[in-house]
Amino acid sequence: MTANEILELQSRRPFEGLRLYVSDGATCEVRHPERMVVTRTLVHMALSPGKDGVPERSAYCDPVHITRIEPLKNGSRKDGAKKHR
Repeated sequence: MTANEILELQSRRPFEGLRLYVSDGATCEVRHPERMVVTRTLVHMALSPGKDGVPERSAYCDPVHITRIEPLKNGSRKDGAKKHR
């Protein structure tokens, strides 16, 4: 995907959580728009918020490796953790 496509999804209001699928088969969930920074060459995502709401880890990805993005639905993982297929 392009950085502009990702930014368009991130800027929608009200924001709907996103599940990003990466070319290596991993997924990342972004539940808040401010937990993702998008540049032309990098997407930085804050993952796994702790009990105090502060993210415990993060992930970086080149936008070209994001193969698709889907809206999160009720019942999805709530920790924003990266998971592998």
